[in-house]
Formats: sequence, C-alpha cells, structure tokens
Amino acid sequence: MSKNQTEINNSTDSKSFKGLVSFALLLSVITILYNIAEGLISIFFGLNDETLALFGFGLDSFVEVISGIGILHMIIRMKRNPISERDRFERTALKITGLSFYLLCAGLILASVLLIINDVKPDTTIVGIVISLISILTMYALLHYKLKVGRTLNSDAIIADANCTKTCFYLSFILLASSLSYEVFKIGYLDIAGSLGIAYFAFKEGKESIEKSNSAKLSCSCQDDCH
Repeated sequence: MSKNQTEINNSTDSKSFKGLVSFALLLSVITILYNIAEGLISIFFGLNDETLALFGFGLDSFVEVISGIGILHMIIRMKRNPISERDRFERTALKITGLSFYLLCAGLILASVLLIINDVKPDTTIVGIVISLISILTMYALLHYKLKVGRTLNSDAIIADANCTKTCFYLSFILLASSLSYEVFKIGYLDIAGSLGIAYFAFKEGKESIEKSNSAKLSCSCQDDCH
C-alpha cells in the first residue's frame, strides 16, 4: 500500500472515530435533557395524584442527570484524546450520584411506611402508565445506539453510559407494572410496591456509583456488555 493511501485510510478512520464520538455526545445530551423533562413531569403529577412510585421515579430521573453530566464530561474528554481513567470531576460526580441514590432509597422507604400507616392511596396512576411507556421506548432506543457506538469504538466510557440507561429502562417497567396494576385493582399497596422496587434499584445503583468513584480506572458494570 502506498504512503498516500495509508494517509487517506488513517484520515478516514479518524473522521469515523470523531463522528461516532460526536454521536455518543449527542446521545448523552439527549439523555440528560429527557431525564430533566421526565423528572419535572413525574414529580409534578406524582405529588398531585399522590402516587409515590411516580414521585420516586421523578426523583430518580434527577439523580440520573447528575450521573449523566459526569458521563457527558467523560465523552467530551474522549473527543480530545482516548481515555482509560476517570478524572477528579467524574469521580466527584459519581460520589454525589451514589449518595443521592442512597438518600432516595431511604426517603422512599420512609415515605412508604408513612403511606401504609396513614392509609394513603393514589387518586390515579394513569400518568404513571403513560410516562413509563414513553420512557421504555425512549430508553430502549438510547440503549441500542449507545451500545452500538460503545462496542464499535470499544469504549468502556460509552458502554458505562449505556448501562446507566439500562437501569432507567428497567425502572420504567417497574413503574408501568405498579401503575397499571393499581389502576386495575385499586390496591394502594401496589403503588407502594412500585416505590420500594425503585428504592431497591436506587440502593444498588448508589453502591455501584460509590465503588466506581473509588477507582480511577474505567470499567463496565457487566462483563457481557463489554463485548
């Protein structure tokens, strides 16, 4: 192969890499903006309809925003140079995210106990059904494209972003199950069960975030997702 041809191939590879990283950056921004909108709407209707599952889902969305900002910062660094370690900003964001998840978990458990004691039931969970369905479709699309880009670039940073989106995807199913079952059977404990399911995932994510913040090296939370 000639020298000129090699230079052309290297230039093409470089443009392809930058294009994929730019696409990953766009996906990260969309995730943050979507979580902000989802969080505001969920908290508003969660309070109005007195549904703890939807309210907790909204709070979780804002914690995901904090995590998303750390990942966005990581991808921006990737645009400049390949990275293999987290910097101080990203590790601090992970610590804040972890602590926020722990607080969310504790708050949902306490609120669940108070709702049981006072026998408070939601007025309706229809909004929860609608939001969870929209979230499932949105998170599935974001997860698909993030994994595709992450695997193409063999990037732990982007795959880590996809894993955060996967958690939101699972939480959406919990919200859908609790909201739909409550709307059908009108049993208050079903909404509380949904909030406790979100609390469980919040605790799990909080633990993972704290563990990641204590390690500078990038890693995937699931080995199968790295290949």
